[in-house]
Amino acid sequence: MSEKVIIIGSGPAGYTAALYAARASLEPLVLEGSMRGGQLMITTDVENYPGFPDGIMGPELIEQFRKQAERFGARLQTVDVTAVDFSQRPFKVSVGADDYEADSVIISTGANAKWLGVPGEENLTGRGVSACATCDGFFFRDREVIVVGGGDTAMEEALFLTKFASKVYVVHRRDEFRASKIMAQRVVDHEKVEILWNTALEEVLGDDTVTGAVLKDTTTDTLREMSIDGVFIAIGHKPTTELFENQLILSDTGYISLATRSTVTNIEGVFAAGDVADHIYRQAVTAAGTGCQAAIDAERWLADNE
Repeated sequence: MSEKVIIIGSGPAGYTAALYAARASLEPLVLEGSMRGGQLMITTDVENYPGFPDGIMGPELIEQFRKQAERFGARLQTVDVTAVDFSQRPFKVSVGADDYEADSVIISTGANAKWLGVPGEENLTGRGVSACATCDGFFFRDREVIVVGGGDTAMEEALFLTKFASKVYVVHRRDEFRASKIMAQRVVDHEKVEILWNTALEEVLGDDTVTGAVLKDTTTDTLREMSIDGVFIAIGHKPTTELFENQLILSDTGYISLATRSTVTNIEGVFAAGDVADHIYRQAVTAAGTGCQAAIDAERWLADNE
């Protein structure tokens, strides 16, 4: 028997899609992924999600999403999808040797920040190391921070952090930015920003929270320690779209391409929501919003194609 809608992935987008689809009596099957919950699962304090004036822990917010979706009848399985086939109808979604059929599919597999992999980075993530200035900049009011990167993402992060931090150091391994000229110039000209050219982050220092960084001069290979309160890694994001590479139209950077102002992909009946299709905002609240849109788009498409 074919499912009316299968949701691949979880996080704010997937669970919101599940909630809306369930309330529309579509009885959605959610294949959450073994790392369910997305980036909020490694986010400690979430202070910018509406409705939580005192803030909420990321994993706790995800658990609230899950419970609400389940309450209305969404069926959740913590498994990884290993293959999809959108060339036939009903669509085929595989989890290892198990195949599912679906009249429609909502993709919410998210995206992950690219990390450097240097010592101290992983164990201090959420405790002074971040990949999202919009999420965490507020916690660094009157502190000194480092932004690592040289593209537009790094420029945007650095400029945003000047609203809070007393000093922003941009660490870039080359002697010129890859960023657009106008963005780079704004950063270079900002009174709170200092550029550390030909410099690489080698290690993040600290036990319970970030206290400093080890920096390397890329021209001489000499190392030095620097006291710092926060480290923002801004070298881009990678959407989780490997499953769909030969099935859906993707952007040059791997994000799922959508029809304007909708969640519709190039294949009728397949929709995408959240960070897997959003390289601009990447916020929990915008992901949830597109999850709602995807469920409504799927519901209307199913009604029109019964």
